[in-house]
Amino acid sequence: MNIKIKCIIVDDEPFARKGLSGYVEKLDFLELAGVCENIVELNSLLKQQPANLLFLDIEMPLITGIDFLKHTKELPKVILTTAYEQYALKGYELDVLDYLLKPISFERFLQAANKAHAWFCLQHANPVQQDYFFVKADSRLEKINFEDILFVEALENYVAIYTDQRKIITHLTLKMLQEKLTPPGFLYPHKSYIVAMNKIDSIEGNILHIMQHEVPVSKYQKEEIMEKIINNRLLKR
Repeated sequence: MNIKIKCIIVDDEPFARKGLSGYVEKLDFLELAGVCENIVELNSLLKQQPANLLFLDIEMPLITGIDFLKHTKELPKVILTTAYEQYALKGYELDVLDYLLKPISFERFLQAANKAHAWFCLQHANPVQQDYFFVKADSRLEKINFEDILFVEALENYVAIYTDQRKIITHLTLKMLQEKLTPPGFLYPHKSYIVAMNKIDSIEGNILHIMQHEVPVSKYQKEEIMEKIINNRLLKR
């Protein structure tokens, strides 16, 4: 899918701004829409220049990146950049796409940029038909039909999408896919899995059997999951 992601770099350090700008220029799916030294500049720029993605530093004068995220609505998606690892958890609580720890290598920047590209591809999936979406796997985009999905498994910053024909690993989080794989067709039996209800072959204890695969069910959700399966009558007979 050919998309352009307009991004803004926000950092009070000139060297950091220059480094990130150089990285952005290397990727054809990123377009630099602006560079800011602080949140005040960013706030003004966003009123004039639409953007899809912010590379946002945390420790800045006047207002930190975290405080700006907490108190500002309808922001572009965000990739945090900082020299302080202790902010990682707080950043993910604010639903950022990724977290880059300085000094930022191009390899790590590329991983974050590819994750952003995959997220925007999901958002641009056919809004009328809604029967497929695209994910980036290796160096190409793979089309995934909803009806082909058996289940999805979280693998830290990646997910594995299982169909009856293949296994596709892409640089996304489970939370990102949940925006596309919505009920009633899909279950979330465990924090690390999304399951297509009509692909469940059998249930044994806290295990869902799907073809040759086994998916665990959280003991805290077992009753709720069983009720959903029975009420939707999607368990294969």
